[in-house]
Amino acid sequence: MANSWWEVQVLCDPALEDTIFWRFETFGGRGTASQRKTAQRQVQAYFPQDTFELLDLAAIALRMRQDALCAQLPEPQTSWKLIEEEDWSKSWKDHWSPQPIGDRFIINPAWLPQPEETNRLTLQLDPGAAFGTGTHATTQLCLESLEMRMSGDDHSAIVADIGCGSGILSIGALLLGAKRSYAVDIDALAVQATGENAALNGLHADRINVQQGSLDTLMKTLPEPVDGILCNILAEVILDLIPQLSEIAHTDTWGILSGILLEQSKLVADTLEQHGWVVATLWRRKEWCCLNIRRS
Repeated sequence: MANSWWEVQVLCDPALEDTIFWRFETFGGRGTASQRKTAQRQVQAYFPQDTFELLDLAAIALRMRQDALCAQLPEPQTSWKLIEEEDWSKSWKDHWSPQPIGDRFIINPAWLPQPEETNRLTLQLDPGAAFGTGTHATTQLCLESLEMRMSGDDHSAIVADIGCGSGILSIGALLLGAKRSYAVDIDALAVQATGENAALNGLHADRINVQQGSLDTLMKTLPEPVDGILCNILAEVILDLIPQLSEIAHTDTWGILSGILLEQSKLVADTLEQHGWVVATLWRRKEWCCLNIRRS
């Protein structure tokens, strides 16, 4: 892990918040958080100094100005500073509080006491350096889709989580009653975070198998096709994965795909149809959407 981190803060119009989250993700930001600043939002993320240079920071600021211009919104104010390794996670954790999602979940930061007197499923989470805190619209859409998909009494479902990040979707599925999750991520820190978060939620290792890799890793190691596929990454990556999704599926497999901008949804849906999948529903939040799919 890096010795120092860039803390990047963006003060913006609330309507630009989700786009800034997405920009941070595409540049590899870690520990993303958001808080209200009067009538604006302050969004922040962290980047390791050893792999991120001033030119990269300038590129982020430029892209965010362009995004605001295209959306006809006020230009955001972007600033950054170096902080030491031991301070980077604490800095953003100070602004993260328990968050209800959908009808059944509450995401609770692992360093805070568990909420009292709640009838929701408490998902304990410490994302560390991995993406996935529940604050982003795409993660919320996926968890809400999981609620609808797994609202019955079937506790035999086996799911695959491609690009698991903090493990939030795998853990959510297991708390809803899934039997087992096979999770993969190309980032070693995400693999570590998923394992640690599973333990925080009392999930034994035999219920969640996490490996470093992607779909090809699952194709080699899965003992059988899965019942559900979870994938909350960028649309460009999803498009590359679609031709081989059927390799880990059976005739009744369903999928929840997000990280897709509304303007990208038709291309993703058309590509799915070409490879034997149907979009059953499309859920939208601001400019993001979540595709609930099934085999055709």
